[in-house]
This record gives sequence, structure tokens and C-alpha cells, in this order.
Amino acid sequence: MSDSENKVDTETFRRLARLRELRIEHRDLDDIINRLQMELYVDELQLRRLKKRKLMLKDQIARLESELIPDLNA
Repeated sequence: MSDSENKVDTETFRRLARLRELRIEHRDLDDIINRLQMELYVDELQLRRLKKRKLMLKDQIARLESELIPDLNA
């Protein structure tokens, strides 16, 4: 295996690991947000920040997923 192929494999595995981390964090935030919304007294600012973070994670996940999909035109 050449150095460039090895670098590609290493980069792909790094991206897959990062994608897995982002998905876990996104799922955890979803759980936290759902629990907070069930409480009687909700800190709206905290809830808004968590939702914003969750949306940012969703965008990062989508970007990473699109980078991992091979370009069909190539």
C-alpha cells in the first residue's frame, strides 16, 4: 500500500470516528433537551443554547457525511 493510500485510509477513519462522536453528542443533546422541556420551570436561554448547539452539530454531521460519500462524477 502506498503512502498516499495509507493517508487516505487514515483520514477516512479519522472522519468516521469524528462523525460517530458528533452523532453521540447530538443524540445526548436531544435527550437533554427533551428532559428539560418536560420540567415545570425551564431556563429558556439554556434551552435555546442547547438547541442551537444541536443544530450546529447536525450541520457538521451533514457536512462530514457528504465528504465521506464518493463523488459519482469522478
